[in-house]
Amino acid sequence: MRLSSYFLHTLIEEPQDVEVTSHKLMLRAGLIKMLSSGIYIYLPLGLRVLRKIENIIREEMNRIGAIELLMPALSPSSLWEETGRWEAYGDDMFKFKDRKGGKFGLAPTHEEVICDIVRDKISSYKKLPFSLYQIQTKFRDEPRPRGGVIRAREFVMKDAYSFHQTDESANEVYGEFFEAYKRIFTRCGFSYIIVEAEGGIIGGSLTHEFIAPSENGEDTVFVCEKCGYSAGLEKAEVGKEVQCSNEEEKPLELVETPGLKSVVRVSSFLSEPPNKLIKTLILKADSRIVAVLIRGDDELNITKLKKVLDVNEISMADSETIEEVTGGPLGFSGPIGLSLKIIADYSIEDGCNFVVGANKEDHHYKNANLGRDFNVDSFFDLRYAKDGYLCPKCDGRLKEIKGIELGHCFKLGEKYSRVMGIKFLDEKGEKHYIVMGCYGIGVSRMIAGIIEQNYDKRGIIFPSAVAPFDCIVISIDPEKKGLSDDVCSRLLQEGIDVLYDDREESPGKKFADADLIGIPWQIIIGKKAEKEKLELSSRRTKESKFLPLDEIIKIIK
Repeated sequence: MRLSSYFLHTLIEEPQDVEVTSHKLMLRAGLIKMLSSGIYIYLPLGLRVLRKIENIIREEMNRIGAIELLMPALSPSSLWEETGRWEAYGDDMFKFKDRKGGKFGLAPTHEEVICDIVRDKISSYKKLPFSLYQIQTKFRDEPRPRGGVIRAREFVMKDAYSFHQTDESANEVYGEFFEAYKRIFTRCGFSYIIVEAEGGIIGGSLTHEFIAPSENGEDTVFVCEKCGYSAGLEKAEVGKEVQCSNEEEKPLELVETPGLKSVVRVSSFLSEPPNKLIKTLILKADSRIVAVLIRGDDELNITKLKKVLDVNEISMADSETIEEVTGGPLGFSGPIGLSLKIIADYSIEDGCNFVVGANKEDHHYKNANLGRDFNVDSFFDLRYAKDGYLCPKCDGRLKEIKGIELGHCFKLGEKYSRVMGIKFLDEKGEKHYIVMGCYGIGVSRMIAGIIEQNYDKRGIIFPSAVAPFDCIVISIDPEKKGLSDDVCSRLLQEGIDVLYDDREESPGKKFADADLIGIPWQIIIGKKAEKEKLELSSRRTKESKFLPLDEIIKIIK
């Protein structure tokens, strides 16, 4: 491909109001162009990278026997209403009516559609198990698109679905996808970690995320470097840490805290550290009201609380309810004298002399102590993990890591087959619900992830497997044009994908563009170049060697 006739437009200056490195470099290198917030055009160079990634994914999906299909992005609301996700997705889903008044959505995922296909086609155990996958454009109306293609409103995704007769079969195929994902991300050049995760709106009794560590990532995961425990933010457990204190219990003291409702303000006013404060949260858990105690320097993990209480919905009680059950206004709730079910995080169990709300406007109690002044019905791990917190599996400490989610595996069980009525007949003629698995990869997001882990001050450094071209021939001497043409022809004959910079530009411009777009190998043809003595430069190491063309071909291959 001659660069003089290729549609590539690089930027010298960094784009304004762009913070994430991969986003800057994708714009500067001419991989993408923003059409609207969270919506991007994949320009020819970017599309080549996208296709390389897709091909690797297809190879690994086909390798484990998954079969490709293509489902429509547009789906009727009736399918989503069967599972209750038409409302659950809320504003994240693009929804509209057609000219006849029919309700439709642009699918952010395809569980409902794939289930509709399977329930019409599969009725016997003899057809199980099998797996279907697609690589397709998805849509989510992100409230805050950021990072270019890291969090976009239109994106490319690989989603796969497996169907089984038994849990054992589902577990086996889950393992096959798990290993396939490892091969995919390794082939694409990623450094990645695998963490236990929550199923979220998709669901699943067993889920794992594949995370590419990056300071610009939006996902937070925790890893214990001592035992290897790892989990995502919603899933990460915190070890129960015994904090025995020699501090003596002090007399309970009612203090005035005029207009002070936040932990920060109360802590400052009373000169007490935030971990000495207890937040008393009055919550509505499905139809009942409960009180939850969490330390002032921690945040309540709603996902953990839902599991503990075995409820579907949790929300803050309204101000009228809070006043009714505590006797005081919002912002001054406390556990003393409270006639509600009270549960608390483990971190409160061994503390003493806490500051708590007094259930009275503009007042708190100092030196409140468990057992003497208030009681708790039960203790659980209810807080979000933080860097340095105790590992739940050993005496190591959790390390917080930022990253980009590349892929996610879900063991769905019978969640969708039950609500959508997907059954099969077994050997005895008895009906059973199909067991499912679901497996997603953010294909377009992977480009950003690759760049986040592979760049320097000059630009992108693509791993060979996903680079838009295998090498670039940089011709910097007009008198050597014939040699440059011959080198490119030979490379193409050998099956090497080559970009030929034959432009009438300065050598500096050519070298700068070559470094910016990140093609792994540069063949530089200058005045001293001969067929048996060509300069080969590595984009990653910047090391150069003068070698015969045959040797260069071997290295690139």
